[in-house]
Amino acid sequence: MKILGVIPARYASTRFPAKALALINGKPMVQWVYEHTLQAKDLSKVVIATDHPLIVEAIEKFGGEYVLTNPNHPSGTDRCFEALSLVNEHFDYVVNIQGDEPFINPIQINTLTQLLDDEVQLATLVKHLSDPELLFSANTAKVVLNSNNEALYFSRNPIPFLRNEPKENWLAYNTYWKHIGLYAYRTDVLEAITKLPQSNLEIAESLEQLRWLENGYKIKVAKTEFETLSVDTPQDLENLLAYLKLQTN
Repeated sequence: MKILGVIPARYASTRFPAKALALINGKPMVQWVYEHTLQAKDLSKVVIATDHPLIVEAIEKFGGEYVLTNPNHPSGTDRCFEALSLVNEHFDYVVNIQGDEPFINPIQINTLTQLLDDEVQLATLVKHLSDPELLFSANTAKVVLNSNNEALYFSRNPIPFLRNEPKENWLAYNTYWKHIGLYAYRTDVLEAITKLPQSNLEIAESLEQLRWLENGYKIKVAKTEFETLSVDTPQDLENLLAYLKLQTN
């Protein structure tokens, strides 16, 4: 089985423009993501899908592989599909590795790829959620699973709603799952979902994976014990650098 790893790295991020180039201990963030991703044993090839010459320049300096994509893609999924077409090589699956998670653990990618068996259409990761602040944060997507470890629904609200329990007790009475935004797409499914119009649920929650569920696709889910450190804002970067400084002292 051939699996392409794609790291979307666009320049014009709304909350943190040019964050792919933000320096972390002297290396741009996109380099950290690329180097960690290369350690995932099941990926046949890894490319960075970018849209800007400054990011291309940085990639060429550290010797990474890249494709130059359209700057107007509405999502990382669309950028992954263009990257697949530009690589011009047959792959069975594409894995979308978030370009703003500089310390992605290769084990997370391996956990995801171990689900892939030609039958799986789409796959993603979840982690047990134990922090009440994250449970009620609209910035943290939650997911409910069925008995086959497939996603039933994603939401920015806690799901399920425990009608007969005060909210401070919810974590004690139910297992909640945090969505980890790492995706695998079977290549024919990737092509199909990029042609779907935005759905009502997707627009309501601002979660593109709801479009796939709403159109009848199945999302297989694996569980991970590893947390992710995302850099969405300049403050996130400051927090990450402070964390790294503490780790080295």
